[in-house]
Amino acid sequence: MIKEIEISSNQRYQMIDITDRIEKVVKQSQKENGLVFIFTPHSTAAVALTEDEPGLKQDWLDFLNEIISGFDFEHNKIDDNADSHILSGLIGQGKTLILEKGQLVRGAWQQIFLVELDGPRSRKVMIKILG
Repeated sequence: MIKEIEISSNQRYQMIDITDRIEKVVKQSQKENGLVFIFTPHSTAAVALTEDEPGLKQDWLDFLNEIISGFDFEHNKIDDNADSHILSGLIGQGKTLILEKGQLVRGAWQQIFLVELDGPRSRKVMIKILG
């Protein structure tokens, strides 16, 4: 089973909690055990697991801005979004979670985020459940 969801961002860099949407897809699948692959087919977006706390989300965005600041990226001569491609590659466009007894296995504070790195845009997130 593969399910695709659409997510819209409204900022250049943004962390969007998609946990509820992913869990809804898992519930609809009626699978009990297996693996859940979460993937965004974009080279300027990513998927992250972290706490949904405003200060921490801002820390993430500040950190991402800091690690790419001061570079004269070659790609910016064509598209002006080299930072987005690089950060997406570092964070990763996908995550795999365990499905056990019909529930995603996550830590107490782990939420699933689409990390927008070149917004605002409309993004796809694909969910594949094996089990």
